[in-house]
Order: sequence, then structure tokens, then C-alpha cells
Amino acid sequence: MANILCAGVAVLDEVFRVRELPIADTKVEASEFIVIGGGCAANAAMAITRLGGNVRFASPLGGPAGIDVIGDRVVEGLQREGVDCAGCVRVPEARTAVSAIFVDARGDRTIATYRDQRLDAVVPCDPNSLITGMDAVLADNCFPDFVLPICRAALARHIPVVIDADRAADDRHPLFGAATHVIFSGECLRGTARTDDLAAGLAHMGRFTEAFLAVTNGPNPVVWRDPECARICETPVFTIETVDTLGAGDVFHGAFALALAEGRAVEDVIRFAAAAAGLKCSRFGGSTAAPRRTEVDALLAQSRAARP
Repeated sequence: MANILCAGVAVLDEVFRVRELPIADTKVEASEFIVIGGGCAANAAMAITRLGGNVRFASPLGGPAGIDVIGDRVVEGLQREGVDCAGCVRVPEARTAVSAIFVDARGDRTIATYRDQRLDAVVPCDPNSLITGMDAVLADNCFPDFVLPICRAALARHIPVVIDADRAADDRHPLFGAATHVIFSGECLRGTARTDDLAAGLAHMGRFTEAFLAVTNGPNPVVWRDPECARICETPVFTIETVDTLGAGDVFHGAFALALAEGRAVEDVIRFAAAAAGLKCSRFGGSTAAPRRTEVDALLAQSRAARP
């Protein structure tokens, strides 16, 4: 079993399932409501454990424990899934992030998030102890000051570092140079590279990092840049009936980091991640709908059998 450190943001998500996303000055009725753990790194951690990996999780959270009940619920939810949360830093008087999320009948979502700015300045006490025994590190870029020392420590030990680039940033941000792999969301790459052309965006980011670069783009193929020859490639994703896209990108990143730590070839890593994300999209429930390893293996086997 591969050991993965997931570092970054954790959120408590309040999710409403509605027929249409609400517009200004209207009221909508929800057909379902759930309260679940969320956040890029936290969702990825849950996905990895369900896919058979061991996960250590590190994040700045509100605190202390017993006072910030949102942080308590996030930690309890992750621990129930088998995630080791010893790397979390509880910040006195701060509050853990919370989101209100609406998911419509097409699976699209609208998210409003509150995040306490006092969490932005938190740094890990001992990055080297966090990465000890790890086969890979997965970090989002929501708390760059927190994850950067961890990524640099892992890179110094030649441990693969996967960055989930979810928020648009300066294209020269040092976090991009502290990674072996950077996987962008389409929105993040467009904002960071300042172009709507995803292939051009990857080529642009290749000027600032030697990392493997890729971008997910919803139901469209994953676009990636071969670091050896700078060639732009595409890997198709799986055709599924979309029910809920919430957390799909996080599941992709978690599955990508796990498959990478297991030593798979790059296209196999992308296909494995795409299968996991596709299965997640096929059912409602955000991170709680992350698939099990047997489900992903079955979808991949079915896909191979269907090829001419």
C-alpha cells in the first residue's frame, strides 16, 4: 500500500440538491441535503483511502479542538475513513472553512465559501517529519505558505510532489517549481496563464517549471505536456451520465497521486485518475461518493475490453 501525504485545505460542505441553481431574489426547494467534509486536499485524502492507499493529512484548521466544532467534524469525518490527521494544526480563535453548495439536475454546482484569513499565515512546525515514510505528496494551492515547505522538503528527498492547482496564481509562484507534477483545473490554468487555450497555457507554464503539466477540463480529454519533448498530448476521459461533479477534480488528483506512487506509466496514471473521477460524477454526494478500488479496476477493464 502506497503512503501519501495530502496537504492543504479542509472544509465542511453543506450541500443542497436542487433542480435549477438559484438566481438573485428567488427561493428554491432542495430535494436532498447533506453535510460532509470537503476541500481539495481533504477530498483527495478520502479518495486515496478508498482506492487502497494510506494517507497522512496536514492542514491549518480552526481551533482549539473542542471549541471550533467545524474543525472537529472535519477531522472526525476523515478519521472515520482511515485518514491520519496528526499533521493538522489547530489555530486558536480561528474558524475552519465552511461552504454552501448547490448542485443542479445536470450535476453542475455553485459554491460559496467562508475561509478565515488567519489560517493563511500558518506554516507546518516540522515538514520533514510529515514526509517521513511517504511515497508521494499531494498538495493543493489554497494555503501556499503552509504547503510550500512540505513540498520543498519532499523534493529534496526525491519524493514525487503533485500540486493540485485549483486557484489561479502568479505563473512564477515558487510552488510550481517545488513540484514534480502540476495538475491544473481548466479555470485555474486559464487564470494563471492568462489564456483560454489550454495547450498554450501548458506551454506557457512550462517556461517556469520542469514539472510534468496537465489540465483537466470536465468531460473533455485531459491535456498534458510531455516534459521530455514538450509535446502536447490528450487522454480521453470516460463517458458517464453526470449526476454530481462536486469533488470530481479532487478525486482525480488523489487517484493520480496514488497511481504515480504505485509506479504506473503516465498515461495509465491519467486513465486511472479519469476513471475514478468519472465514477464519482455518476452519483450524488460530493466526497462521500468517491469510488472504491474494485469499481475503478472494473471500469478500466471494461474500457480495455471494449477497444477494437
